[in-house]
Amino acid sequence: MGEMSEAGRLILLGAPLGNPADASARFREVLTSADVVAAEDTRRLTRLARDLDITVGGRIVSYFEGNEQRRTPELVEVILGGYVVALVTDGGMPSVSDPGYRLVRAALDVGAPVSVAPGPSAVTTALAISGLPCDRFCFEGFLPRTPGARRSRLRALAAEERTLVFFEAPHRIGAALADLAETFGADRPAALCRELTKTYEEVLRRPLGELARWAAEGDPRGEITLVVAGAPVTAAERPDDDTLRAAVAEREAAGRSRRDAITDVATEYALRRRDVYTIVHS
Repeated sequence: MGEMSEAGRLILLGAPLGNPADASARFREVLTSADVVAAEDTRRLTRLARDLDITVGGRIVSYFEGNEQRRTPELVEVILGGYVVALVTDGGMPSVSDPGYRLVRAALDVGAPVSVAPGPSAVTTALAISGLPCDRFCFEGFLPRTPGARRSRLRALAAEERTLVFFEAPHRIGAALADLAETFGADRPAALCRELTKTYEEVLRRPLGELARWAAEGDPRGEITLVVAGAPVTAAERPDDDTLRAAVAEREAAGRSRRDAITDVATEYALRRRDVYTIVHS
């Protein structure tokens, strides 16, 4: 490997999930100025550049799961030669269930600067729109493909109290939801987010059992992010009445209506809303 040039660096680009208008000004600038753009899908990048009415200024190379092991050292050599390499995936942030981690690690190992032009992420977008608690969450990516491994993973997660976020393919979402309903309980709240930011965006906020039936009866399509409420806290961990009243009052002081504050607290502690209402008004 050659001597590191100050100009050489890797820039990670957060790409729009679907709507090109979500591309930041910096995203556009880096695409037009980088010496090399490594793209998960070069054709998709070309379409995005056309939609944004920009021209990718540097050389475009493919960088996806099938070639990242071979291409990573090639891109590191480019960076060490003093050039800027931009990495972009089909949507969202590189490295988050997408190619990128291997290149980031390799660049850091040789002392190459790594920066980021942050942008959309399906994980945080789905969390924000789910209506489920997102102050603490656990991202699990894609579940195992085989039924036995998938159920084993879910059994290990059944007691997790943080909100869970999964990615899933349309042809596997039915089986995944059926296993989730069986393992976590059919009444566990969830939100299935499909085609986020795209023309046919859809968010279904239903218990796992209802989502499993929806998937079995229909033909789910598109990119899916599934948000699942964490396990209910045990009775021993349930806050006392004074703590619940204080939690509602704190949210009211922050500008929430009492109705919304009660709903928030009930959701956070996996309690029935009417029980929190009764405590607050007692």
